[in-house]
Amino acid sequence: MADEMVRRAQQFVNATYGNTIGMTVKEDGRTGWNTMYALTRALQYELGISTLSNGFGPTTMSALTSKFPKLNDATVPSANFCRIIQSGLYCKGYDGGDLDGKYNSRVQAAVVKLKTDMGVGDTFPGNDLTPKVFKGLLNMDAYVTVNSGSAAIRGVQQWLNWRYAQRQDFSIIPCDGHNSRDVSKSMLLAVQYELGMADGTANGVFGQGTQAGLRNHTVYLQSSGTWVSLFSAAMILNMRPVSFSGTFNSELADAVRAFQSFANLPVTGNGDFPTWASLLVSYGDQSRKGEACDGVTRITPARAATLKAEGIRYVGRYLINPSTTDLPEKAIQPGELQTIADAGLRCFPIYQTYGRDAKGFDYIAGRAAGQAAINAALDHGFKSGARIFFAVDFDALDQDVTDNVLPYFKGIKDAIADDGNRYRIGVYGPRNVCTRVAEAGHSSASFVSDMSSGFSGNYGYPLPEDWAYDQVVTRAIGSGDGWIEIDNDVASGRDTGEGSFDKPRGIKADVLLDSSVTKAMMDDVGKYMESLGYPSDGGTRSYQHWKCFQTAVVDHDAHITSLSNKYNMRKALIQTSCYWEMRHITPEDEAAWEAVILAYNTTGKYIRDTSTGIAKQRALTLIGAWNHCLSKGYVSGRPILDASKDDDKYSIWKKAHDDEEFALMSVCVVHMWDIDGKPGGDDKSPAMRSPRLDYTDGEIYDVLRRYQGPVEPAFSEARKRLGLYYVMEKYNSISRNL
Repeated sequence: MADEMVRRAQQFVNATYGNTIGMTVKEDGRTGWNTMYALTRALQYELGISTLSNGFGPTTMSALTSKFPKLNDATVPSANFCRIIQSGLYCKGYDGGDLDGKYNSRVQAAVVKLKTDMGVGDTFPGNDLTPKVFKGLLNMDAYVTVNSGSAAIRGVQQWLNWRYAQRQDFSIIPCDGHNSRDVSKSMLLAVQYELGMADGTANGVFGQGTQAGLRNHTVYLQSSGTWVSLFSAAMILNMRPVSFSGTFNSELADAVRAFQSFANLPVTGNGDFPTWASLLVSYGDQSRKGEACDGVTRITPARAATLKAEGIRYVGRYLINPSTTDLPEKAIQPGELQTIADAGLRCFPIYQTYGRDAKGFDYIAGRAAGQAAINAALDHGFKSGARIFFAVDFDALDQDVTDNVLPYFKGIKDAIADDGNRYRIGVYGPRNVCTRVAEAGHSSASFVSDMSSGFSGNYGYPLPEDWAYDQVVTRAIGSGDGWIEIDNDVASGRDTGEGSFDKPRGIKADVLLDSSVTKAMMDDVGKYMESLGYPSDGGTRSYQHWKCFQTAVVDHDAHITSLSNKYNMRKALIQTSCYWEMRHITPEDEAAWEAVILAYNTTGKYIRDTSTGIAKQRALTLIGAWNHCLSKGYVSGRPILDASKDDDKYSIWKKAHDDEEFALMSVCVVHMWDIDGKPGGDDKSPAMRSPRLDYTDGEIYDVLRRYQGPVEPAFSEARKRLGLYYVMEKYNSISRNL
């Protein structure tokens, strides 16, 4: 809801400073970062700072402290300077007076209330506005509980501000009832201050000095004082049900034992170093050894022996490797699962592609990932009931989780459900990601990337309730043939991996579709397309789902199988490109085809190079692809055509229009041209590996994308085609493994 006083503050900063601070703000009556940035820049301008910025950093703090260590009715230097204060108060929800440039009784009362809410009323007594309080005024931090904030956490936040706000590097933190990156860092600063670290040395980092100091500050039943206050504060910030107190009582001891049991720490009931570490940083005590590990190195008998000697029971290995050059042993290797089982170890599968930012995650990508993971798990021999951990390996902000990660996991869930829930879903990622995916009902266990302690989703978030594996440190173990580098993971027992496996399916040539799978395949393809918004009745397009499936998959199965075997190309690549294009044929397309035919028959002219036939192919594309493949010896039996001649263009275009088997073979030909880098064509993408049956996800995506073109919507639609490919491939793989 718009606030008229905030609107007046925005009007003031625009009218007074708009031409001098390098920005203006929207006058909408809504407090936001841009308004706070503008007020910060206005303050910097009034302080005489020449280079203005959005941040209230050391330069601003130094200038303000040296010139105005206390702002009040006697020291405010000008009316506009006071109006900046009043505007900040309005934007923060306090009464700033009438925006009249006077540090009057209303402003003074608001400053007192602000400091009380911050917890620094005693630290900075009176109605003076001090520099650190001013900094807190010009940001978006709240000093009252918001969004169902915890009163207990707010009490901790106020206490931290009260006790440490006068220290050099301690900024006043929010008192909104929520843990966060800033609050977590303030806890580490507090610990360092109590350890005696000087200003300038204390830095909020959980380093060796801090760890050494904490080892000497175990708290236990009947302990009292500031260290107990800090420990109970850390428990509260980790959402443990205790009271903030300076006395270590039996209630706190019971809660500590419960936390230690939950986090798989030694259950002592004391605030010892392992417990301190787990409360203060996501990775906790990195000297502890977990019963699980994950890694990118093949498990050989010698390495398996090393793992067992280290107390490892569960090994995380990757279902795929998206790269053809990096980390050659990242994906599970032939025979490896049997080696793991023979050693008495158990394996939990991980599915990860390139997704290193939010752009790689959405519903469509989730559908593709879910089906791809199913296919890969079956290829390796994972039995029904195995849990696949799908990775979110980037610093996902909370909004990224809402907008990208949750839809991605909904796509995974739908793909797994359409497969009959053969496999269970786990999530690998930062704490907030794991918690929110579980709360949405999209996963049943979490593999927490706690080594990435600086991730926004780890800083200030508690360990997820459903954690199965907690990744804490990278460690090299063993020697000689048994040497291996692993990420050491603490295990909770919620997931125990798999100890026996079906025979791996291996890489086999495609065969005719088994009649027992075609109905299920058609249903699955239809469900997938409907999930993308393509109704099975065709909607406004020319052909219904059943007709496209029958044409692109069933009717020409023998021909497609022959093409696959001849050109070492998965049937699913041919089926996907044809089916996708046929689903997109419209009455307008068909009318354009008739116009081309009529014009050529009456004038001998090829009037328009429109895509035609079941695979929607253009004459220039067909000529370029066929000429290239003829010159390379990939195909034979056709003359080289001249793309400048109407007769040549029309003849091959009409062939693709009339002859479905020629159109399907042309899909292969176009794919091979694209794979070679499309020489002479309109796509400057580099050449790929020659066609093969073990293409990676990325290579499959590239082939599908290049078929459509070098510009959008080819890229976004190829992501949709990738999911379709994996549905097609699922049933082809079933047929070749019967």
